[in-house]
Amino acid sequence: MVYLAGLVGLVLILTAEARVGYSFKSHFCTESKECLLYDLVCKNDDYEVRHYDSVKWVSTDEEAYFMDKATYTAFRRLFNYITGSNKAGVNIDMTAPVTVKIEEKKWGSSVFTLSFLLPSTHQMTPPQPTDDKVYFTEMPDMKVYVRGYGGWMMSLTSSVNSMLLKRQLDKVQATYNKDYHYAVGYDSPKKILNRHNEVWYIVEGEPVCPTSS
Repeated sequence: MVYLAGLVGLVLILTAEARVGYSFKSHFCTESKECLLYDLVCKNDDYEVRHYDSVKWVSTDEEAYFMDKATYTAFRRLFNYITGSNKAGVNIDMTAPVTVKIEEKKWGSSVFTLSFLLPSTHQMTPPQPTDDKVYFTEMPDMKVYVRGYGGWMMSLTSSVNSMLLKRQLDKVQATYNKDYHYAVGYDSPKKILNRHNEVWYIVEGEPVCPTSS
């Protein structure tokens, strides 16, 4: 029985490591030890489709009119969590990417959900937060439509690229979740050149990925 429990535990750890792996396996991750890994489903000149396994994040919500203001406050909250403001009092390695879940609203303020990917060593049993605004989320097994872009991830650049991705998806009659999307950043503020950001929309049904759209 002890052997079986140990074997199950080993399988769970290896599964977590398969979803969150060393950054050298992804050319987007240049500053962190570990990164969110994926399988490429298909790709064309306008976007690509990726498959992500289920993985755990630490998250917080912030309401604002603009993403920039919300993420400034939310980032400090999560950064405090990974630098010891948790019930175990431990430091947790920063990973990539950082995601912002954005409601698809035309007017008024929105709730922005900022999330840090938990490293593989904390995927199963992460330290509990001391801040009641910090909580854990489980990203489901999913496929996403992805558009990448350089520069800085700000309200304007994120909005423009989400609009461009939606335009391409609608052009090929792809079905996707239109209630929200993700703004995704891979780099710290201190990195100036060769920055990489993305916009994600969750695939609904079978992904559409024509060679030329």
